[in-house]
Amino acid sequence: MLNNPASGEKRTAQLDELDRRLLSLLSENSRRTNNSLAEELGIAASTCLARLNGLRDSGVISRFTIEVNPQVLGRELEALIFVKIRPGARHLMATFASEMRSKPGVQQLFFLGGADDFVLHIAVRNSADVRQFVLDNLSANPAVATTQTSLVFEHSHGTDEY
Repeated sequence: MLNNPASGEKRTAQLDELDRRLLSLLSENSRRTNNSLAEELGIAASTCLARLNGLRDSGVISRFTIEVNPQVLGRELEALIFVKIRPGARHLMATFASEMRSKPGVQQLFFLGGADDFVLHIAVRNSADVRQFVLDNLSANPAVATTQTSLVFEHSHGTDEY
């Protein structure tokens, strides 16, 4: 769904097969040149650029980013930490999320509906660092009721269909 700030309405993007193929190519490598994308799609470079700009302007593409391999940086261990916020501290959830996003090692933060309030995906050197992260940032936080940590043995991305 896309927001139209002027009217406040939400609408769903209408993508054709060319848009879907362009998104698929960009999801594999967002650094590809416009000319290489156009060539693979079998369209003119100007058409490809217009499509790309349209996808950005409509909000379908919200940003371009990189994926850093944490193991290359010495962060050999990844973990998911499930966090429940105390009922009396619900008003601190936005502050908690903001603080966690800025912590070293935090790869992703998910705000959830359900039994847990947040999941933190962290990448650190070893199990001692996981323990220290939990002690320093979660157990010592008065807003946090409970945590549960699961180690990640393998992490991969799905192949999204657009």
